[in-house]
Amino acid sequence: MTTQQPGEKQYPAPHVPERLFPDEGAEQRWRSRFLAPRVSVPDWALDAPDASIYVSNASGVWEIYAWDRATGERRQVTDRPNGTLHAAVSPDGESIWWFDDTDGDEFGSWVRQPFDASDAAQHTEPTKAVVDVPDGYPAGLEIGHRLVAVGVSTDDGSALYAHAGGETTRFYSRAEDAGIAALSRDERLLAIAHSEHGDSRHPAVRVLATDGFETVADKWDGEGKGLDALEFSPVEGDPRLLLLHERRGREELLIWDVESDTEQEIDLDLPGEVAGTWYPNADALLIVHFHEGRSSLHRYDLASAELTALDTPPGRIGGGGVRADGSVEYSWSNAAQPPVVRVRRADGTDEVLLTPPGDPAPGSQALEDAFVDGPGGRIHALVAKPEGAEGPQPTVFLLHGGPHAADEDRFSAYRAVWLDAGFAVVEVNYRGSTGYGSAWRDAIEGRPGLTELEDVAAVHDWAVGSGLSDPQRCVVSGASWGGYLTLLALGTQPGRWTAGVAGVPVADYVAAYEDEMEQLRSFDRALFGGSPEEVPDVYRECSPLTYLDAVEAPVLVLAGDNDPRCPIRQIENYLDGLAERGVPHAFYRYDAGHGSLVISETITQTATEVHFAMDAVGLA
Repeated sequence: MTTQQPGEKQYPAPHVPERLFPDEGAEQRWRSRFLAPRVSVPDWALDAPDASIYVSNASGVWEIYAWDRATGERRQVTDRPNGTLHAAVSPDGESIWWFDDTDGDEFGSWVRQPFDASDAAQHTEPTKAVVDVPDGYPAGLEIGHRLVAVGVSTDDGSALYAHAGGETTRFYSRAEDAGIAALSRDERLLAIAHSEHGDSRHPAVRVLATDGFETVADKWDGEGKGLDALEFSPVEGDPRLLLLHERRGREELLIWDVESDTEQEIDLDLPGEVAGTWYPNADALLIVHFHEGRSSLHRYDLASAELTALDTPPGRIGGGGVRADGSVEYSWSNAAQPPVVRVRRADGTDEVLLTPPGDPAPGSQALEDAFVDGPGGRIHALVAKPEGAEGPQPTVFLLHGGPHAADEDRFSAYRAVWLDAGFAVVEVNYRGSTGYGSAWRDAIEGRPGLTELEDVAAVHDWAVGSGLSDPQRCVVSGASWGGYLTLLALGTQPGRWTAGVAGVPVADYVAAYEDEMEQLRSFDRALFGGSPEEVPDVYRECSPLTYLDAVEAPVLVLAGDNDPRCPIRQIENYLDGLAERGVPHAFYRYDAGHGSLVISETITQTATEVHFAMDAVGLA
């Protein structure tokens, strides 16, 4: 936790326990899940595939690592107090690019340093990758051999730059949200995403010729139907662009030949939604299929339209890519088993690809599905119970962020510690969640927050009625959008909740809009139907600050000083209101942005949250 600065407002601090459980084994087990080293699926240089990078927490902080597959050597590239997540490797494998911000504030620039592991290269300080591009929030990056495209977002809007031949050109500048999307293999064509039609949640795609940045083609499917440019074909001279569309009410794949302006829709006999990437020869697609909290891998042959399952156990696929030899690298986990990065060879064999140093994380409990009738249709929830639990349990409802995201059957050290503490865990894929169709995702438009909470209430009723949950011991918790929903739930559903835990939340929506990054203002205008000046009643109705007088349950709030998404001032406004009304509350303030990448800090925050809830329901 940060030290209070002179002049900083004073709020009650929560109890930060040295340990959660008296049993030494239980204490070590929950901490070990967070401390266990993990790795992401590697990315590699397009023309030097032995040069790979990945993200790992092996140092105790999430940082960028380089992996030379030819020698087997792995090394940590970045070493920053608050960690590093965003990186890319140049197509020639010569350099690693990573985004350099200040203490998690997400405002900064791309820097680069050599991939080379020699002593001289390792001691080379990273330098700004494209000097003439101003600092800002990242809005896309594409690195070619002769051209680099960089997107920047500021309070003035979006600006897109290209650097080639030693010169930097700003070729696009608009007040609306926009970003770099994809660069063709021969670097003749550049796809950008834009929201000139006024809706950043459903973007359009434009393809430009890089020799003068004139428009080659535009594609927009109309109001409420977004397009997401994924990547151009990996074959030289091939102008086909892979996109996600939602013309039939769910996310599906489309191949667009930009120069002939012809399309090939990929019609798959799969429920749910899909994403995809090219095979190296552009003759097939690797499909990641998502349905009801679980995902699977498939190969789709473009000539024959044959779909072949690449057998993986039920769980979550956390990313995937195809190597030149046809092998597929992907990560997998489920609620009971920790994540692992695997490779499926072209001959069908499947094995572990990357093993981080140290002991693996202890396992946890499996999830069960619950399907509950709600006011907007059938709600899918994922449920876990403590081992050996019988009868109604103290229950925590963990509300995911986004809002356009979803809870999945994946391993979560955070979920596991709540189970260890004696809570049943319920995760709700409320309206607004992805993976259940466009109508479900967009049902929160014009009434965000309150719509999701109708679904949470329906699942809460089910949990109590089924005998799973003790109605007198239900806690609501979440971070980011989940933190926003938590505070809104405490004010609009006070009789349901014994306590609330809100991490990096939106608490005062009007003040949040004033202070947040422009990309989120654009998102909010699309979601709410305008700005606070244009639709003040919607912002007032959907803001937790409006319902302070109804809050009764104790609430713990956690927030980062440098958060550009859920800024600190609007949280202080809410805390001031709690104090004026005498509502029991505590505030944990830390020196980072929208969450922490430092594992020790994550453990401290988790212990604080779980202990606060245990105390509220009588488990402490």
